[in-house]
Amino acid sequence: MQLFFNTEINQESKSFTFDKDESRHIVKVLRKKEGDTIFITNGAGLLFTSIVELANDKKCVVKIINIKVHKKPWNYYLHIAIAPTKLNDRFEWFLEKATEIGIDEITPLICDHSERKIVKYDRMEKIIHSAAKQSLKYHFPKLNEQINFHNFITNHTKGTLLIAHCEDAEKQNLKTIANSLNQITILIGPEGDFSSKEILQSLQHNYIPVSLGASRLRTETAGIVAVHSIAFLNE
Repeated sequence: MQLFFNTEINQESKSFTFDKDESRHIVKVLRKKEGDTIFITNGAGLLFTSIVELANDKKCVVKIINIKVHKKPWNYYLHIAIAPTKLNDRFEWFLEKATEIGIDEITPLICDHSERKIVKYDRMEKIIHSAAKQSLKYHFPKLNEQINFHNFITNHTKGTLLIAHCEDAEKQNLKTIANSLNQITILIGPEGDFSSKEILQSLQHNYIPVSLGASRLRTETAGIVAVHSIAFLNE
């Protein structure tokens, strides 16, 4: 099943016209022709079954013949705020795999020890959309603009707030609380971990320190462990 994505399509849509790039992909690469079926999602739970009416590589037009509402497969809301890694490919790997597993919201977090403080939003969004389509997700995660640590913890106060850091301190094991949570935010720090000041600030804003296991993990690995742990323990 080949899945396409567009936020402009909705339940009132009777037909849809793809842009030039998508039209070329459909007609030239996939070799779709009039009468063939195309599946489209809006990333918010809707799956549109459509039939190609005009197979033009500059303007492919489809007719919507069925709309199906898909319930989100997981019963929680997971937001990961994570420091981008020094190497782009590691952070992109996190975005891809977290999307495949299942996540609701991602925020690039700029911290005291961050080695990368500028991220390419458009590039990250394309990776997320590609991973969601490949894994046949009908609910796409929300990608936020980058934000510094202090502003994030000051303004983000909903749900259960968790921080995974490497300092020796009393922590709860994520697996002991993961299956009893409905709305979860987990902070994942940079390669050099959160600073002591940031950890203290998080505690002052009611964040709970959690352990992701005995091993010291890379940033992107810690992010995946957190996403998978929540998913696995809520199956």
